[in-house]
Amino acid sequence: MPNQLAQRTNPGRRIAFLVLGLLGWTSRCFIAAAEPSGIDWQPWSDSVFEKATKEHRFVLLDLEAVWCHWCHVMDAQTYRDPKVIALIKSRYIAVKVDQDSRPDISNRYEDYGWPATVVFNTDGSEIVKRQGYVPPKPMASMLQAIIDDPSPGPSIIKEPALDANSTATLEPAARKKLEQELRGDYDNKNRGWGTVQKFLDWDIIEYCIGQTLSGDQDFERMGRETLDAQRKLIDPVWGGVYQYSTDGDWDHPHFEKIMQMQAENLRIYAAAYAVWKDPNYLQSARQIRDYMRNFLTSPEGAFYTSQDADLLPGEHSAKYFALNDSGRRQRGIPRVDQHIYARENGWAIDALANLYAVTGDNADLNDAVRAGEWIIARRSLPGGGFRHGESSVDGPYLGDNVYMARAFLMLYQATADRRWLQRAEETAQFTNEHFKSKVGYVAVAKTLDSKLAPRPQTDENVAFARITNLLHHYTGNAQDRACAEHAMRYLTAPAVAKSRGFQVGGILLADRELNAPPLHITVVGSKQDAAARALFASALFQSATYKRVEWWDTNEGPLPNPDVEYPQFGKPAAFVCTDRRCSAPIFDGAKINAFAKSARRTADQP
Repeated sequence: MPNQLAQRTNPGRRIAFLVLGLLGWTSRCFIAAAEPSGIDWQPWSDSVFEKATKEHRFVLLDLEAVWCHWCHVMDAQTYRDPKVIALIKSRYIAVKVDQDSRPDISNRYEDYGWPATVVFNTDGSEIVKRQGYVPPKPMASMLQAIIDDPSPGPSIIKEPALDANSTATLEPAARKKLEQELRGDYDNKNRGWGTVQKFLDWDIIEYCIGQTLSGDQDFERMGRETLDAQRKLIDPVWGGVYQYSTDGDWDHPHFEKIMQMQAENLRIYAAAYAVWKDPNYLQSARQIRDYMRNFLTSPEGAFYTSQDADLLPGEHSAKYFALNDSGRRQRGIPRVDQHIYARENGWAIDALANLYAVTGDNADLNDAVRAGEWIIARRSLPGGGFRHGESSVDGPYLGDNVYMARAFLMLYQATADRRWLQRAEETAQFTNEHFKSKVGYVAVAKTLDSKLAPRPQTDENVAFARITNLLHHYTGNAQDRACAEHAMRYLTAPAVAKSRGFQVGGILLADRELNAPPLHITVVGSKQDAAARALFASALFQSATYKRVEWWDTNEGPLPNPDVEYPQFGKPAAFVCTDRRCSAPIFDGAKINAFAKSARRTADQP
């Protein structure tokens, strides 16, 4: 490991460092706040539009991220410009929203990056949408132009009507086209996908893993090259993943560290290690894990949201992140957003359960379980669902429930503890009851009274389709399969893939999984038996990311979905099954891999 921070530090020492860093950041922010901009920022609510109607004003939405460098710059420059302030005061109601706190609004405008600037008329219709930092002069010109003529500008394009597909499966020609787009959009020069921003698209890499296991050497090459390039975005001092790199290469990072990037990179590097046994991938996973433990873990074990890109808000921090550990700490520590959201914890729990599967390190599993129990105790809603934050008066949101369902299912796979399977089932059914719409699943509960009608978001529908399909194999519940198919009828609509560019890996993954059973590995034996535990550990380590791993201890009664009848022997045994055959009883964990390797090609192909 590069330095002391890559090791597990004393919790008291870690908390003390964080407190000192946060105090420093808070004092600097207090100084900035002592110079009010003169803009009366309001929170987002429908009452904003009622006030706008009464006062004949427009609504200006500043959708920011608390970790975002250019958001800080816009606050310091654009929204402190006298002309901008005067125009806002004259005809606008200014609304500022932290996008992490409102997934419904964040999902709607995610393609605009942060900050996103949106101006609405009193009826909630959009007039202008702007992407990224807007300097003072262009902002003032835009505000004045809207006052002069509030007609929607060229940035407002009418959204096409959403129509569900008639089937829950990609047509062969459509599937082939998406695969060709992935191949064609790969950057052979700089590696990875994307021409301006470089980052690890976890769905694409997971698709590459599945194709690798099916013998596709081209996708194996692209996946491994991307994983190797992405390692340049791992902080060599503290660990953790920077969000992305600009300039079309991997050498110009944006330094914010947000939980989704940490968790999904951790999950994918763990999966990659299971396939290729490359120690660099395991090292990358552990670097990310150590960062999460040292910076994004609360004293109670739940996970925080993000760490800022800037030490001083609005100041570029490349020189700061070039320092070693002591050099950084002497200057202070960038702010950690200590909000604890169910969605972010779902991501983290899932990642840790996947890491445990390849390392067998009980510390990773214990941390995942502790976070899961914390969220259950403090974010639960009646009926099996979850709210976003501590005092969310809005929502509930699809993402919190989808990713907590996934976390519970992965905890069941990692532990064979049936309480986690029950939690996954309850949360999936809550999600179906509260977020199902005519087309797919919408980002916010359909009962919410809002000027912005809720609509589906692709990544969350991909995740829910995959989760409920796998859940169906574990439970045998036909309703779970129906949920997966409903989400897929949205995902397979041609307009959805068309809007994604090269980011179609998730659609391809969901389509493949709904058309084939997972690799099914079952251990038969007492959970108190060391030999059975060893077999179960070998089953978890199998490289297929689409797998169903179960442990049948006859003292607990039949499995939740006893679709295979297993014989019992005088000692623990494992069985590997696909849709076409099951293995003979396996008594040696090393031999699980031998049979699984020959069976995976069938399991990973539709």
